[in-house]
Amino acid sequence: MSDGWTKTTCPYCGVGCGVLVRPSADGQAAEVRGDPDHPANFGRLCSKGTALGATLADEGRLLAPLVGRAPTDWTAALDLVARKFSEAIAQYGPDSVAFYVSGQLLTEDYYVANKLMKGYIGSANIDTNSRLCMASSVAGHKRAFGSDTVPGCYEDLELADLIVLVGSNLAWCHPVLYQRLAAARERRGTKVIVIDPRRTATCAIADLHLGIKAGSDVALFNGLLAHLARNNVIDETFVSQHTRNFESVLYVANQLPLDTIADLAALSSTDIRAFYDAFAGTERVVTVYSQGVNQSTTGTDKVNAIINCHLATGRIGKPGMGPFSVTGQPNAMGGREVGGLANMLAAHTELSDPEHRRIVRSFWKSPRIADKPGLKAVDLFRAVAAGKIKALWIMATNPAVSMPESDLVRHALKSCPFLVISEVERHTDTAAFAHVLLPSSGWGEKDGTVTNSERRISRQRAFRVAPGSARPDWWQIAQVATRMGFSDAFSWCAPVEIFAEYAALSGAENDGNRDLDLSRHRCIKGDTYDTLTPFQWPAKEHAATGGSERFFADGRFFTPDGRARFIETPVRSPADVPTAALPLVLNTGRIRDQWHTMTRTARAPRLASHVAEPFVEMHPDDAALLGIAPADLTVIANDLGSVIVRAVVSDRVARGSVFVPMHWSDQFASRARVDVLVRANVDDVSGQPELKHGAVRIERFGASWYAFGAAIDAPAKFDAEYWAMMPAKGGWRIELASRQTPPDGMILLSRLWKQYSDAEILSYRDPVRREFRFAAYDGQRLLAALFIAASPVLCDREHVISLLGEPAGAGLDRIRILSGRPGGEQPDRGPTICACLGVGRNQIIAAIAGTHGRVCTVDTIGILTGAGTNCGSCRAEILGLIHATPEAKAS
Repeated sequence: MSDGWTKTTCPYCGVGCGVLVRPSADGQAAEVRGDPDHPANFGRLCSKGTALGATLADEGRLLAPLVGRAPTDWTAALDLVARKFSEAIAQYGPDSVAFYVSGQLLTEDYYVANKLMKGYIGSANIDTNSRLCMASSVAGHKRAFGSDTVPGCYEDLELADLIVLVGSNLAWCHPVLYQRLAAARERRGTKVIVIDPRRTATCAIADLHLGIKAGSDVALFNGLLAHLARNNVIDETFVSQHTRNFESVLYVANQLPLDTIADLAALSSTDIRAFYDAFAGTERVVTVYSQGVNQSTTGTDKVNAIINCHLATGRIGKPGMGPFSVTGQPNAMGGREVGGLANMLAAHTELSDPEHRRIVRSFWKSPRIADKPGLKAVDLFRAVAAGKIKALWIMATNPAVSMPESDLVRHALKSCPFLVISEVERHTDTAAFAHVLLPSSGWGEKDGTVTNSERRISRQRAFRVAPGSARPDWWQIAQVATRMGFSDAFSWCAPVEIFAEYAALSGAENDGNRDLDLSRHRCIKGDTYDTLTPFQWPAKEHAATGGSERFFADGRFFTPDGRARFIETPVRSPADVPTAALPLVLNTGRIRDQWHTMTRTARAPRLASHVAEPFVEMHPDDAALLGIAPADLTVIANDLGSVIVRAVVSDRVARGSVFVPMHWSDQFASRARVDVLVRANVDDVSGQPELKHGAVRIERFGASWYAFGAAIDAPAKFDAEYWAMMPAKGGWRIELASRQTPPDGMILLSRLWKQYSDAEILSYRDPVRREFRFAAYDGQRLLAALFIAASPVLCDREHVISLLGEPAGAGLDRIRILSGRPGGEQPDRGPTICACLGVGRNQIIAAIAGTHGRVCTVDTIGILTGAGTNCGSCRAEILGLIHATPEAKAS
């Protein structure tokens, strides 16, 4: 583009939004806006996307290869990696080495890693963190369709008359799709049903929320299939001509009467009937599902139970209808395409199919080809711990935080004889265990492609120079392959050459019996690659321009006989059920403004303004029974370990259930890695862990003192039982608590920020109430403020943070700072709801009340406060506040 703008793709979720970026002169920041021409988002962005420009600074980056923590050059590092992998293979065989890769990689990176491991090393020991988020969807697709094919596209959300959201908090996890759905609902009256154990932000637009008991989705959808049959909604022609196994599946579905389903799902029969009738009576229905379905020991059955209902009614592959898996990572789909999973081959060929293995090996001209599935993620790290994996290469992911039983994963990493990590950040929980650290190019520094949840391939383009010696992941892998003796097959000079090879492989001996075909681009050159516009696959060489928007409308599937398969889905309980000792069900997930383990989003201070601490959301009845008050610290534990997190008491979760976000690592909190509590139970078919269901206990953390601090510099990590810190506007913020004897306030201040030892200190002390407050000044400038109390600190944190680095005046102006609240002319804004514009909850509630019975809409609040007028990610919460405010007359 002109004027310094670059078209690229957002590096966060699987929506795959197009963004326009114009970097600052020094490359340490950028202007970011949505690309109005990109068909995934049409200019919309979420809070994370709009804050991308604040994540680009070089501070904290890994800038040179490190061997044993010592900087070295690329030649020495790559020679060592190649030698260690070659020695392990020579002594112990190909299965003694492994790669663990990531949906953060570009398709070209993924392709090169897969080619090296499966085609040249000869092992399938390459798996991906996408195993944790969508492997059950892959398995369900393959069982039903014969291929991992997503039938529909985003447009279907706007064409459907009914959207069923299952285990998907679309408003927070895929905000741009939520905005498209909300706009369609307002424009054409689309009905929305949300099936989720929690009343999430997405429920703000729901006509019906089914607060299902975790793990009972199969029973609910089996019951739906039986209801469709009883009410003559089955498409008999489609079922008889294009499917198999319907009668046996229907027999299983008919085993559960409605009352039994209601008991299993903890729902009323009335609500279940309302859902069943809506589905039966609406032809254009799309069922969107995500991690609440996939992350389960019965995840694949859940997927197939949903697909069964769409196959039975013929509601698949047509405008506004079909099952739709939305993925969590920017290139989870691209990884699936090129065989990034341990049980797949590249270009949607099957590892278990001898003919497919022949095609791929012949195309690659490889000396060998893996002929059996490799180790899936959980089993891979178990093999590392058992000493079976002698060399492991981890790329662009943080399994020491994100894997289930993460303490055991850390033990495995520590015991691994040779561990290589390709990473952008110098300090991550996983990087701490590396023998070799390789600096990777980050978003905005590398070129390649990604595929979003609707099979749309988009370009990621570089707009800044990678700092230090950082290099693309594909280059690192190819250089190691060359040193291992495979130079001819890994001699690419640019990503376009890799993409062209991948496109050619997808068309190799493909007469239409494989869904993925990009052969139109097999001869693509640099100029065309540079200007490549987003497109959906397939893109066959001799087909008309443009990919197919939808699959299966013609009733043709990719099974041997071309018919879809109905899959029996018997009802089974989750693996880790509550007991008297562990009475609560733990659910893990995401929050609106953070991403994965926060290695990128924590660089953008405004993203911490919405939620700045790890927390547990629990029902008021459970909190009262356990003596836990709002804002108390709690210990959540089982026999695997424990975490300390802040209590949020809310009826958004059901009694007996708790919700904890998965983002916090040891970089940002003392004990908040929730996956330490999650057992590594997996789906038998997909190998995906059950991250959404575990048994825990919870108790109040009885601290003797609490503290909140804010400063322009990062605090030193303090040896308190609880601490949580995050960047903030103009500096940093930290929360602390401990059961130990309260420290002297001045000593605590100096230990957190020893660089302020010569600063002017203003203090307030109340020994009786055990309240102590301090402010450090450099002349007129506020450097830091620290509040210590015997109970959770009450102050307007955002107000205190806003004063950092600002002139503090004198006299009363300085004393007011120690109050921790704005003066009378500056009311308390409350917790931040709109991170983009810094609008607080109290401001929004005041604006709602100010409508005085008039119709109140989200747009009205936007006019009055600005909230929701930028990225729109907070609009669901604003609507929820409108509905919850008695004075409001919501429209």
